[in-house]
Amino acid sequence: MSDRPLANLPKADLHLHLEGAMRPGTLADLANTYGEPTPQIGCYRSFDAFQHCYRAVVKLIRTRSDMRRLVREVVEDAAASGAVWIEPHFNPTTYAPALGSAEDVLDLILDTGTAAGRPIGVGFGLTLGASRNRDPRDAVVLARLAARYAGRGVVAFGLTGNEAATPPEAFGEAFAIARDAGLIIAPHAGELMGGLSIRSTLDVLSPDRIAHGIRAVEQPALMERLATERITLDVCLTSNRVLGVVNHIDAHPLLHLVEGGVPCSLGSDDPLLLNTSVLAEYQIARTQLSMTDRQLAAMARTSIQSSGAPADFIAQTLTGIEAWMEGDVSDALGAETPNSTCPQLPHDPGGAL
Repeated sequence: MSDRPLANLPKADLHLHLEGAMRPGTLADLANTYGEPTPQIGCYRSFDAFQHCYRAVVKLIRTRSDMRRLVREVVEDAAASGAVWIEPHFNPTTYAPALGSAEDVLDLILDTGTAAGRPIGVGFGLTLGASRNRDPRDAVVLARLAARYAGRGVVAFGLTGNEAATPPEAFGEAFAIARDAGLIIAPHAGELMGGLSIRSTLDVLSPDRIAHGIRAVEQPALMERLATERITLDVCLTSNRVLGVVNHIDAHPLLHLVEGGVPCSLGSDDPLLLNTSVLAEYQIARTQLSMTDRQLAAMARTSIQSSGAPADFIAQTLTGIEAWMEGDVSDALGAETPNSTCPQLPHDPGGAL
């Protein structure tokens, strides 16, 4: 097994939920501040129980200061994993009007994420995520907001929640708005439900990426379609195990997807609720799925190429990935910081950060 340090592999975390990436210590601090019980994380009997826990975390973010702290810490933790770019899924309307208008909340997140990331080499974009558990008309409102912020920090439009709640057809108008604005289309699908959910998502929403999507392995023709159309799957190993999508990591189909030509990235999903990080996901892929450094580097390459990062930033990151692959292992082990091979963030890359 390789000793090449995965913390030094430049990577993007494209499947990350902002509130779900809160630090455990911050969760405890906020609960104590507001006199609330600390949500119990780590044991979920169902996906509904998991979502209930997530909502409990959200309810503890009550001030703009709380939100700034969350965003700063998420960026710092990404850097510690060797991530050079993150695109957290987030819905600003959740906090309006308590923290201001949806625009106020969005500006707060983008300004804080950009400022926190610049000195430590982490680029920050947002995926605005509509919810299957809300009225599809809310998704249209959110898509219009995302479109107004295209080129101003919002880079993608997604769809979260239980796949069984509402089919993708109900969100066609929202995703058309986002697509017309030039945003990356990145809905969740193929987690709790199988190939039919993925196929309808492809047909109706025309995604560039799919969050999860791993149950495509159940239908070889669907796998072939994903490979042919170059649809990236933003895969989360620990999430799939904890939530019962796979029984054991050893049974995870990631390697089969990769060997079948399906572009895949690795993401952390909800580090707080799942006790993971994007670095841990790469380590699991190496140690438990026996993926080679070349395969891991290919997933890192896919993650940055599939992202909404500026073109020059992508090019520099790809150079860093090649340097990681070509570098001497003993030299890599002596690196002082996880982001030592990361590109320098521009001060203002066309408003995309």
